[in-house]
Amino acid sequence: MVRQRLRLRTSPLDWAGRLVLVLVSLGLVWYGLMVLLLAFKVAPDTVNTISGYRDAYDSLADLESEDVTNTVRLVTGLGGLAAFLLFGYLAWKEIPRPYLPRGDVGLRSDERGEVTIEPRAIERAAELAALEHPRISEATGLHGGDDLTINVTVKRARELPETLRDVQSRVVAALSRHGLPAVPVHITLTGCERKRRRELE
Repeated sequence: MVRQRLRLRTSPLDWAGRLVLVLVSLGLVWYGLMVLLLAFKVAPDTVNTISGYRDAYDSLADLESEDVTNTVRLVTGLGGLAAFLLFGYLAWKEIPRPYLPRGDVGLRSDERGEVTIEPRAIERAAELAALEHPRISEATGLHGGDDLTINVTVKRARELPETLRDVQSRVVAALSRHGLPAVPVHITLTGCERKRRRELE
């Protein structure tokens, strides 16, 4: 049995999310080291000089209700919202998104070698077959390995079921005519052109 490897889609923002993770990790390690120094009876003034933990605590402890003005609330709220959106977006980009890479499709194999074709060639043949129908204005194919999906845009919505069935028959016939693998063909309607009104002179 042939095993197909998974690939991961990466985002250009991966480095930013990892940078934030590294900075937070370094902060945790640093202040963990400060706690360790205090546990080993290092002078608190020395630890405060290195880390400033006591100064930060005193500044927050000295805050009173009069210090929290409407402007401070507004700035704090907007800053928190911006941080939430930014870090949430970076975390979303860090989620791995595996997918199965598309490989060449084998047509035949014998003692002299193997004949393969790229999925895009199959999709293009199907798209051209669909576009031969007079009521189809756009067609996009997607070969999934075990099936073939054609997304089409029709010029008008009349006789729609017959149009889609005819497009499916044309695509199946084109695959057979070109010697391509016979797979289930799905026709999906993705759009319908609006009827243009004639300009009155």
